[in-house]
Amino acid sequence: MKDTLLDSAKAVRDGESFDVQRMDAWLKEQVPDLRGTPEVAQFSGGASNLTYHLKYENRDLILRRPPFGHIAKGAHDMAREFQVQGALKPVYDAVPTMVALCQDQSVMDCDFYVMERILGIIPRANLPRGLKLDTTQTKQLCLGVIDKLIELHQVDHKAAGLDELGKGFGYVERQIGGWSARYGKSKTWNVPGWKYVMDWLRANMPNDIANVIIHNDFRFDNVVLSEDNPMHIIGVLDWEMATLGDPLMDLGNTLAYWVEANDDKIQQSLRRQPTHLPGMLTRNEVVEYYCDKTGFKTDNWAFYEVYGLFRLAVIIQQIFYRYHHKQTRNPAFKHFWLANHYLHWRCKRIITRS
Repeated sequence: MKDTLLDSAKAVRDGESFDVQRMDAWLKEQVPDLRGTPEVAQFSGGASNLTYHLKYENRDLILRRPPFGHIAKGAHDMAREFQVQGALKPVYDAVPTMVALCQDQSVMDCDFYVMERILGIIPRANLPRGLKLDTTQTKQLCLGVIDKLIELHQVDHKAAGLDELGKGFGYVERQIGGWSARYGKSKTWNVPGWKYVMDWLRANMPNDIANVIIHNDFRFDNVVLSEDNPMHIIGVLDWEMATLGDPLMDLGNTLAYWVEANDDKIQQSLRRQPTHLPGMLTRNEVVEYYCDKTGFKTDNWAFYEVYGLFRLAVIIQQIFYRYHHKQTRNPAFKHFWLANHYLHWRCKRIITRS
């Protein structure tokens, strides 16, 4: 398969570099067989934690660190992300292999960790040029991604030693309160207040339907596809927000990013995964498929849908807050406040229809 199909990093963005020599010296103390000075590049995907490619003469590694600038309290916990993946790896093989965790502030200005690179295809807004899937293959890919989420939700978290990962039942209530508070702390003058939506969410909270391991950011651009069989998922990335919680809340988060072929132009402009392709399931079909496979039932899907969109708006606003206060210079964040307005409108429309 051509290298152009594989996910590749680019030059490190301005303001997001680090002391390579210092990092290299530390890493070679943890992994003595590393050879040469690493070539460092940065992956463009993702707007939260930063991801770098460390290419040594004999190893392909990935470095993850928090973003620069304002960070919400409790967010971007590198040690937790490292430990969760280490515990999950034996029972969920799509997790990358962890290499080393650094909590020495003299090496970098933050905690960071290094892991093995899973070499494969990452389906971002569009499939890579040269990768042509027919409708049947696209549907197979779509179902494979959903099945990987279902597989995660069926992991025995106690057997994996992850029974302390979350706080147990009451997850729904904690999320509505938590994300509402985060929005208030990151609000800027040019975005909606969201009071109507937050009040509606508080008034319509269902009970937790289960307490399972959830990813909390399960999207196509966080999965890695096999080079030899692109319908086969070989990796799941970005475990920053993994916890124990309600699986339908996790599904709501996933579908907040799910843009269909018939969605409006503004929603199409926000698309960051190839869910518009012929063969992909619609959002409603995903919910039906997931519930059929898991046995979970919901008569209040509007709640999970609005929650997923509201949470996405908070994440977008937290990122825009950093840009607005000149704590990051990534130009991709310049118009995130407009996306906040659009998501607010979508939530109010769903509430009205429900």
